[in-house]
Amino acid sequence: MKNSLKIVSTVFFLLFLSNAYSLPVNQNELESAGTIDSVSFESYSGPHKIVESADTIRGIGSSLGTLLATPSESVTLSLNPKYTVVHAVDPNETQKLDADIFIVNSTATVDHIDNLRRIISGFLVSAYGYSQKDADTLAVFITVYNAVYRSKMDFWNSRYKDVVTKNLTQEKAGLALSYTQWPGATQIVIPLGEVVDGGLSTVDTSAISDKNVISSMQEDNDKGIDARKDLVNIKEREAEIAAEKAVEAKKTETESQKALENEQAKLPELKRDAALNPEDENKQKTVRQSEDRIQKLKEEIAASAQKAKEQQAKADKKSTEAVSERSQIAGDQQKIVNAQDEQIVPVFALKLSNEEKQLSKLVKINSLTGKTLKESPVTMIHSRTFYKTGDKFLAIAGQSKGNAAVKLVLLDSEKMDVTSQSEEDIAENSVLVKINESYLCVISENKKYYIGKFDEKLNLICKSETAVNKATPITVLEKTIYVTNDKGSLIQLSADDLKEL
Repeated sequence: MKNSLKIVSTVFFLLFLSNAYSLPVNQNELESAGTIDSVSFESYSGPHKIVESADTIRGIGSSLGTLLATPSESVTLSLNPKYTVVHAVDPNETQKLDADIFIVNSTATVDHIDNLRRIISGFLVSAYGYSQKDADTLAVFITVYNAVYRSKMDFWNSRYKDVVTKNLTQEKAGLALSYTQWPGATQIVIPLGEVVDGGLSTVDTSAISDKNVISSMQEDNDKGIDARKDLVNIKEREAEIAAEKAVEAKKTETESQKALENEQAKLPELKRDAALNPEDENKQKTVRQSEDRIQKLKEEIAASAQKAKEQQAKADKKSTEAVSERSQIAGDQQKIVNAQDEQIVPVFALKLSNEEKQLSKLVKINSLTGKTLKESPVTMIHSRTFYKTGDKFLAIAGQSKGNAAVKLVLLDSEKMDVTSQSEEDIAENSVLVKINESYLCVISENKKYYIGKFDEKLNLICKSETAVNKATPITVLEKTIYVTNDKGSLIQLSADDLKEL
C-alpha cells in the first residue's frame, strides 16, 4: 500500500455498536474534530550503516508481546529504552474502549513506516496470537488510523476509557507523518475489543477502519486494495466466530433453563419436607442449597442470553461491514481498471526535494501527458545525477545521521526504492561520473576522502591512493582523470587504476 493518506473534510462519522460494544455518539466531539488536510508518511528510504532483517525488526515487537502475561490487567511493558507498551484496560468501565499504547521513545532509531509496522505486527503476534499475515494487515490500519487522528484529543477522549487517555498527551497522541518526529513524540493507540480470549477480535477492526481511514486509503494510486481486502477477510472470520459463540451461548442458556425448571420443580417438596422436620438441619440445608442453585442458574441464564445477544449483534455488524466494504473495493478496482486504459510512455527524471541541501528524488512520468505516475520514496539523491543500468538506476543517496548513511545505491524501476547499497560510505557532496561501464565518486574513509571506481553492481573496483578534497569535481579526459587533492592542487589520476600520474 502506498503511504499516501487523503482525509476528507467532513464531520467524523462513528459506527454504531450494540450493547457492550456500543458507544454513544457525542455530536459536539464529532464537530470539534474539524478537518484534516491531505497528508503522507515521510520515511527515510536511503541506505543505512547497519541493515537489519525484517525478522530482526519484528523481533522487537515480539519481545514486548511476550511480557503480556495477564491481558485483563493494566501493565507497562518495556525491554529496552527504545520502545514501551502501556496495556491500558479497565473492566469496570464498559462504555468506551481499552487500548494498548505503543510508545516510540527518544532513543529509538526506526525511520521507515514499513519497519514501524513490522514492530507492531510482531507485538500482535506474540501478545495475542495473531498470524503474521493478519497482524501485518492490522498494523497497516493501526498506523493509518493513528495518523488520521494525530493529536485529536477530543476524539481520543470521546472513544477511550480514562485508563487509556490518562497516558496520552496532545502533542504525542497518534503517529506523526514524518519519521523525524517519531522518536520521543509517538503514542500509537491500538484499540482493543475483546481483551480476554478475543482471538481475531482482540484488536477492534471496526475502529481502525472507520470512514476517514478508508477515505485516506482510497486516495492512494492502488487505493489500498490489498490491505482492505485482507481486513475484510478478517472481519468475515470475526463474524463466523461470533456467530458460533452466539449459538454456543444460546445452547448454554437452553441447558441452564432446563436445569432451572428441574430444580424449581423439586423445591416445593423439599420445603414441605423441611417444614415437617424443623429440627433436621440437613433438610434445612438442602432447601438452602436448592435455592442457591436456582439463583445461580438464573444468573447463568441471564449471562448466556446477554452473551448470545452481544455475539450475534457483533456477527451481524462485522458481516454487514464486510459486505459494504467488498462493494466499495469492487468499485475502486473498476476505477483502477478504467485509469489503466490511458496510453503511457514512461520516462524518469529527477525532482528537487530539498533546495537548501540540493537533494532530489526520482520521478516516473508519462511523457505523452507530462503526468506524474509515481515518485520515489528515496528523497535524498545527491549530486542531482543518476544513471540507468539494466532495469535499475544508480545514484548517491542517504544522509549522515543516526543509523542512516550516504551510499552508492541501486533503485528498482517499479517502486523506485533501494534494492542494494555499496559497502563504502560516500561523501555527502560527492559528484557522480560515469566512465565507460564504471562509476566514479568520492569515498569517505576514516575522515579522509578518495576517488573510488565502482561497477554497476556497486562493487568497488579500485580507489585512489591519493587523498582528495571531499567536494572535488571529477573531470574525465580520455584516459586521464582530473581531481583536486586534499591540499587544494589539481592532480591527474589514471582512469584505469586511479593511480596518480
